[in-house]
Amino acid sequence: MTWLEVGASAWIVLETGLKLYAVGTVPENRRPASSSAWLLLILFLPLIGFPLYWLIGSPWVRGRRHEVQAGANRLLAEINADLPRLPAGVSVTDGLASVVTMNRRLTALPCVTGRDEGLYGDTGEFFAALSGAIDAATDHVHLEFYIVARDAETEPVFRAMFEAVGRGVQVRLLLDHLGSRKYPGRAQMQQALTDGGVQWRHMMPIDPLRGRWRRPDLRNHRKLMVVDGTVGFVGSHNLIGAAYGSAANEKIGRRWKDLSMRVTGDVVSSLQSVFLTDWFTETGELLDRTAYLLDQPDLLPGDRANAMQVVPSGPGFPTEPNLRMFTALVSLATEKISITSPYFVPDDSLLAAITSAAYRGVRVELFVGEQADQFLVGHAQRSYYRALLTAGVVIHLYPAPTVLHGKYLTVDDEVGVIGSSNMDFRSFGLTYEIMLMGFGGSMVSRLQANDDEYRAVCRELTLQEWDAQPWYSRYIDNVCRLTAALM
Repeated sequence: MTWLEVGASAWIVLETGLKLYAVGTVPENRRPASSSAWLLLILFLPLIGFPLYWLIGSPWVRGRRHEVQAGANRLLAEINADLPRLPAGVSVTDGLASVVTMNRRLTALPCVTGRDEGLYGDTGEFFAALSGAIDAATDHVHLEFYIVARDAETEPVFRAMFEAVGRGVQVRLLLDHLGSRKYPGRAQMQQALTDGGVQWRHMMPIDPLRGRWRRPDLRNHRKLMVVDGTVGFVGSHNLIGAAYGSAANEKIGRRWKDLSMRVTGDVVSSLQSVFLTDWFTETGELLDRTAYLLDQPDLLPGDRANAMQVVPSGPGFPTEPNLRMFTALVSLATEKISITSPYFVPDDSLLAAITSAAYRGVRVELFVGEQADQFLVGHAQRSYYRALLTAGVVIHLYPAPTVLHGKYLTVDDEVGVIGSSNMDFRSFGLTYEIMLMGFGGSMVSRLQANDDEYRAVCRELTLQEWDAQPWYSRYIDNVCRLTAALM
C-alpha cells in the first residue's frame, strides 16, 4: 500500500468519525432547523463545515460571561423579591399576566411602572433628545450602543458628553467592538473620547494578541441610554448618522428608518441594571447599585403611564427570553397583530404562532423593507413570504431606498414591545438584545399610530405578485434561508 493510499484511508476513517461525532453532538441545545443546516454543511462540505463549526458552532457563551449573567440574575431576583407580579392598579388578562411571570423568571427583572415620554422616528430628533438629556445630567450618563460613530449627525451627542464631563458628570460608554469597527474616523473618535474624559469600553472585544478571543458572530446589539438613573432611552437607533457613514448611501438617498422611546419612572432602574451588568462584564468594575438603581414614585397606569417590563436576552440567556416573549404574545392575540422588523427570519415556533393567528382570523400585519441592506438575511426573509401570504398575513413593503430598521410589536390594543431585537435567528441566540414591554397606558396606541405612518407610505405585497417571482429568485431565497439557520 502506498503512502497516498494510506493517507486516503486515514482521511476516510477520520472524516467518518467526525461526521458520526457531529450527528450526536450538533443537535444538543439547538433548534431543529439550525441542527439540520449545520449537519448538511458538515456532511456535504466537511472541509468547510468542520472548521466553521469549531469557530462559531457553539450556541452559547461559556465561562466568565455566562457566570456574570447568572450572578446578576440571582442578585436582581433577590433585590426584586418583594415586588408584586404586577404594579398596583393594573388589570390584565390571565394570558398577559403569565407572560409577565415568564419574563421575570427568565430575566429576573420585574414589571414596574414607567412613563412613555416620547417616540422618535426621526434620527435627528432622536440625537437632539439624547443631547438634551445629557445636557441636563447632574450625576451620570450611561450609553450602550452596537454602533458608535462620530459624524455630523452625532456630533451634538458627543459635544454633550464632553460638556457633561466638564461639569463633573460621570459619562460611561459601551460600544460593540466589531459593530463600530468599520466606520470612518474610528481611531480619532476613540482618542477624542479618551481625551474628553469619557470612560468607554468595547463590548465583546476581539484582540488575540492580548488574549481576548471569542466567537466573532456573538455581538452586543443593545441600544440604550440612562441619565441620572431617572431618564432612559431604548429602541433601534445606533449612534451613527442615518446614512451609516456611506457616501454611496447618501448618493442614492438610502437612510435607516428607526424607532426609539424615551421613558421615566421605575422602569429606568431596569435599563440601568442591564447597563451595570454589561459594564461589569467588560470592565470588571462593579458600580454601586445603591447609587445607580434609584427608586422612583409608583405611577398609576393610564395615559402616558404604563406597566413596563424590560426583557434582556442574548447568549448569556440560553432560554431565549425575547423569542419566548414574542411567541407567547402572538399566541394571545384575538383581534390584531402588528410586527415591524428589518430582518424577519422566524424560527419554527414563532412562524407557527404567527400563521396560526392569521388562520384563527386575527388580522396580522408585517412591516418590512422593500429592499434589505443585507443580502443573506434579505433573501432568507423573502423565503417566508409565501407561507405568510397564504395564511393571510398582510405584508407591507416600506419603499426603497429607505432601510426600515424599527423593531416593535403590538398585540390587540393590549400590549406593545419595542427595542433592539430583530425577529431572526441571530437576535434570538447570538446577539445581546433588549426589549421593553408595556401595557395599561398609551404606549400601545402610540406604536399603532406609528404603524399608520408606515402604512401610508408602504405598498402591500400580494400572493399573486409573489407567485410571479422567477424560479431562480426563489432558489436563492431558499439557499439563504438555510444559511440563516447556521447558529
